[in-house]
Amino acid sequence: MSNYIAEIKIPDSKLAVEAAELLREHGDDLLWNHSNRVFLFAAMNGNQKQIKYDPEMLYISSLFHDIGLTPAFRSDDKRFEVDGANAARDFLRSRGLPEDYIRVVWDAVALHTTIGIVEYKEAEAALMNFGVGYDVVGKNFDLISTEMRQQVVDAFPRINFKHQILHAFMEGFKHKPETTSGTINADVCEMLLPGYKRPNFCHSVLHSRWEE
Repeated sequence: MSNYIAEIKIPDSKLAVEAAELLREHGDDLLWNHSNRVFLFAAMNGNQKQIKYDPEMLYISSLFHDIGLTPAFRSDDKRFEVDGANAARDFLRSRGLPEDYIRVVWDAVALHTTIGIVEYKEAEAALMNFGVGYDVVGKNFDLISTEMRQQVVDAFPRINFKHQILHAFMEGFKHKPETTSGTINADVCEMLLPGYKRPNFCHSVLHSRWEE
């Protein structure tokens, strides 16, 4: 495969290659293709808007953003986004990256579903959130041309993606649905997890142990 797709260079530093190999080892084709599309769409948006960003940092963040769904990295009690962020942090620390670099990647991964906040973080976090939203729900769909979009999909296909990604989410946190409370992932549990009823914040306030 060419290092350039839709005029975007796939980072090929030693660090980037090792991160890609880690996802290849522990993820599947669904997560591999999705994560690469996220990077490409994010980078396109950054280039179009002339936003200064670190391509390697954006790429590594994209590769790790859903790795917390995989058996190798999923925990019993944390949000899958945090599992992925912790995996990225461990990976980067083991290779001696500066803490400022690690912090940005951790935030990008941990906050990638936290709509309304992540877009105000560092460029890499905000751009990756754009890429995730673009690939998963088609947010801001017309900002990328049909031709460029097709080049990305040709390189990293969407095969029954809409249904497969929902089931991948469910598989990643069906054993800990409580971690999805207050997030968009609760929608996945409500749709796919039999008997699940999402917690209600108003009920928690009104039925707390406080008298008033």
